[in-house]
Amino acid sequence: MSQDPLSSHYDSEDIAGRILAALRAAQGADVPVTAEALAPLDHFHGRGPAATTEMATRLDPQEGERILDIGSGIGGPARWMAARFGCHVTGIDLMPAFCRAAEALNAATGLGARVRILEGSAIDLPFAAASFDRAYSQNVLMNIADKARFFHEALRVLKPGGLFAVSCLGAGPEGAPFYPLPWASTPAASFLSSPEETRQDVLAAGFEILRFEDRTEAALASQRKLLEGLERNGLPALGWHVFMGAERSVELQANTARSYLAGRLTSVEVLVRRSG
Repeated sequence: MSQDPLSSHYDSEDIAGRILAALRAAQGADVPVTAEALAPLDHFHGRGPAATTEMATRLDPQEGERILDIGSGIGGPARWMAARFGCHVTGIDLMPAFCRAAEALNAATGLGARVRILEGSAIDLPFAAASFDRAYSQNVLMNIADKARFFHEALRVLKPGGLFAVSCLGAGPEGAPFYPLPWASTPAASFLSSPEETRQDVLAAGFEILRFEDRTEAALASQRKLLEGLERNGLPALGWHVFMGAERSVELQANTARSYLAGRLTSVEVLVRRSG
């Protein structure tokens, strides 16, 4: 049976084992396996742990709070936030291989009691209303066709006054981006909205916008630097290419940079609140 385009793009074998082997090869067999040590490998989104740090600054999680990570991937940001802020993080992701890897890495870091990973859909969250103090989602919306339902579900599971931080890439004014990309091999698994369309989806769900920033121009310099670095030096020793494949990852990252520079991608960062 053939896989759907999303599963075909993301599926990978023994992700946790490959990550731990790469970490030990680079830093020694006795390296402590911590959320911080794994960060270069398991923050599977643009700019890695630097982007997670910026999002955490906006979200401001507090000790003991219940935080939801929508589209948690292999759990890197969830473990990082739980370890740094003393909160409890629940992650949900559609990809079984990612969920298995996240659980194995939770155990390896000793964070299994504070980080829970569930397999499920971002547009049908398996949680009661008002279950979480805060939520976040990093570079997930590009794989979501029904963005209105995505934001409605996030609103539903947040407590009144709860914050939701989102970062995502979107459609640019100069046409479709160059595929394959980190989130999709073909347009069949990619659903890009313009910044203004994203703003309207947020408001239609009932959120109050606290911050809505188009980061496209700010991203151009870093994307140009990324492309130059790939052409000159290739990939670093540690990165998500360990489980996505080195040759493939060069192409994915280069196409992202080329699409930005050609005006075919945009980037937004959003912070919203459920009123009440």
